[in-house]
Amino acid sequence: MAISFDQALGNLPQHLALYSRRSSLLAANLANADTPNFKARDIDFRSVLARAEGSQMSLRTTQPGHLGGAGTAALKPQILYRIPNQPSMDGNTVDGQVEKAQFTENAVRYQSTMTFLSGRIKGLLLAIKGE
Repeated sequence: MAISFDQALGNLPQHLALYSRRSSLLAANLANADTPNFKARDIDFRSVLARAEGSQMSLRTTQPGHLGGAGTAALKPQILYRIPNQPSMDGNTVDGQVEKAQFTENAVRYQSTMTFLSGRIKGLLLAIKGE
């Protein structure tokens, strides 16, 4: 019986990529907390995943010998500007406390997703070895 790694891993690799991208955005927000007119940016993670669940891309073959892919989710995050709770005089929309909280939450989610992915890979290795 063949093992489909795409099915076994699910969409955890795509989640990791999104968490990584969001981590970069949040770090940039924190780094520019004192930059005048800097606008804080973020990804609406829930809407990206909702879009990905609804639409699966399928690969099209151009030659008879090509293999058709199982399809992967189209996870193209839309980067949005964060609406500030309290606008600053210099036009900067970064709230350090909010950004730190979001960054910490994102890091915890990234780590937990990595733990789930590691568990699935260990399970696949046990299945391959026949243990």
